[in-house]
Amino acid sequence: MKEYRPETLCVQAGYRPQSGESRIPQICQSTTFFYPETKKMADLFDLKGEGFFYSRLANPTVEALEKRIAALEGGVYAIGCSSGMSAILLTVMTLCHAGDNIVCAAGLYGGTHNLFSTTLPKFGITCRFFQNDATEAEIEALIDRNTRLVFAETIANPSIAVLDFEKIASVCRKNAVLFAVDNTLATPVLCRPFDFGAHLVIHATTKYMDGHAAALGGMIVDGGTFVFRGNERYADFNSPDESYHGLVYADLPVAFGTKCRAQMIRDTGAIMSPQNAFYTYLGSDTLALRMERHCTNAAATARFLAEHPKIEWIRYPSLQTDPYHTLAQKYLPKGAGGMISFGIRGGVEQCARFMEALRLITQETHIADVRSCVLHPASTTHRQLSEQALAQAGIPVNLIRLSVGIEHLDDILSDLSDALDTI
Repeated sequence: MKEYRPETLCVQAGYRPQSGESRIPQICQSTTFFYPETKKMADLFDLKGEGFFYSRLANPTVEALEKRIAALEGGVYAIGCSSGMSAILLTVMTLCHAGDNIVCAAGLYGGTHNLFSTTLPKFGITCRFFQNDATEAEIEALIDRNTRLVFAETIANPSIAVLDFEKIASVCRKNAVLFAVDNTLATPVLCRPFDFGAHLVIHATTKYMDGHAAALGGMIVDGGTFVFRGNERYADFNSPDESYHGLVYADLPVAFGTKCRAQMIRDTGAIMSPQNAFYTYLGSDTLALRMERHCTNAAATARFLAEHPKIEWIRYPSLQTDPYHTLAQKYLPKGAGGMISFGIRGGVEQCARFMEALRLITQETHIADVRSCVLHPASTTHRQLSEQALAQAGIPVNLIRLSVGIEHLDDILSDLSDALDTI
């Protein structure tokens, strides 16, 4: 597709109907596909042809969403996964063996932190965390011959730290290590990590992509720029895959994406469902419009909270006093998204009292849809973390995570004001 702007890609990319076909993708709720020719089926199994043969690996409805998000991110290939967490896990499984390690920014969603720090070590894959403000030298010191991946979030959840792409990309280039970014909270409308040196982009499409809290899903987007050929870190990509008659992935135009689907999606079945892909495709039509409203509402809400006497501290990158304001101007010039973190004076008890007093804004385990919601991460999404790990992740015990929706701004501010009056 021509190099259209994100607003156009949101409503046009991913699917082009032929004469007489439906204008939007149909829900292809079928596990399997018919072919009269034996050779055609065999070529599909050998990755020599294009098409669908079993929805555990690929599906037309899922493919439409894959193509749309790949276009939005400026990538060459995408894989729809059953959730954001499965997208991260499949990325690691495609790259790592027992004995390998990941280097990761400590400012991280709690589920990802638990995957990296608790679950993966059971399978022999370890993670080394660095502070988001660490120097290049400090990050590089964590990389050794067994490092297969450097991972970070564009906007960290819930610390709202903005990623310094230039710093991480420099380290990865110097060490020939793959750089993957979770772009869930920024979305490609606000930031495209491939423009700043990332090699893979991951999304929990459950959040802003869907936008309506209706459909679980994840997405891995391959930028197609990482050179696997001859890189000793990635022996699997340079060795014949006997399960595909000696195919060498490093020789392919899309090395990572093909290997991830051909091996990991094949063996785990963690693909997005056609129904969830359809809902997410529809939701993504309005992504650009919604992100504009999320950003303007959140910026105004942050200014309100920053001036309120019962707020001890606040993190939102559009505020000039925010430590990540300069990075946000560089990497997020269109806006800093709808997520705000702030601390209530008085501690955990006051946090609970405040959240329970809200009437419009709901307390729930979710972020990034059209409705405003709050959560106390230290006792919910990040409760498995130790006090030390919470501190490393930038999560004080009085942190409240506020996902600002697209309701009328005056109603959002009124609800916050009324709840703050009760504590």
